[in-house]
Amino acid sequence: MKQITIIGTGLIGGSLGLALTQHAPDVHIVGCDRESVLQQARMMGAIDEGCTSPEQAVRQSDLIILATPVGSIIDLIERIGPLAPPRSLITDVGSTKSEIMTRAKDVFGADVCTRFLPGHPMAGKETGGIECADGTLFEGAVWLITPYSDQDLNNGAIGNYLQLIKKIGGRVLPIDPAQHDRICGWVSHLPQMLSTALASTLVEELANDSDANAIGGRALREMTRIAQSPYSMWRDVALTNTKNIQDALLRVEQKLAHIRENLRTRELEEEFERANQFRKS
Repeated sequence: MKQITIIGTGLIGGSLGLALTQHAPDVHIVGCDRESVLQQARMMGAIDEGCTSPEQAVRQSDLIILATPVGSIIDLIERIGPLAPPRSLITDVGSTKSEIMTRAKDVFGADVCTRFLPGHPMAGKETGGIECADGTLFEGAVWLITPYSDQDLNNGAIGNYLQLIKKIGGRVLPIDPAQHDRICGWVSHLPQMLSTALASTLVEELANDSDANAIGGRALREMTRIAQSPYSMWRDVALTNTKNIQDALLRVEQKLAHIRENLRTRELEEEFERANQFRKS
């Protein structure tokens, strides 16, 4: 690969640029974002060249990484798919996969298996932006791949890209796209919604109590840390994985109701014992 284009040079895209600069220094990295973001990305060494137009940024690229929110990824596939060089591989880092893969199939048709590889690095922070980019962000992180049926993950541009992921420290894990969206609904999207609900409720109940933050200890800080995540990062996740998130929230609502009704019975002890098994496993 001689040129890689990263569309969206925020936390994930910027971190990718920094990691690639370190582990693949001979590759020319083009970033695509707002001019102010590109200036900072260049200053940090995350990109070699900046371009505000996605259509211009993908020209001559061997690999195109869509590192924007899910809704923008879906739109970009349609915008740049027909314009990207026929030899180039397009991939994404979206947190949901089913709708992204459907759009890519619509755009590329029978060629989708060689033109588009759906991906999702399980890495991030509660705050976004190029200023938070970190070249070590993907070290030891699982990088989920949700291939189409019969998609070859070993040869050609796809094989080269997966080797690049391993070079920057990612652990590649192929998974069925429907299973991806269901599991991520439980282990990623649900924790975000629970943290948001807890922090929002605390604001409503204790906003005027000056002692609340002083009294709240490590447990409170840990449970509300990701509540700092902005709505703009999660809007498209909620829109494209609604059913799985709803199912998970309903199940937790039922569990909370059970705990509420058994605060004075041995059923509560059983819930604690069951909960302790999760971290042990």
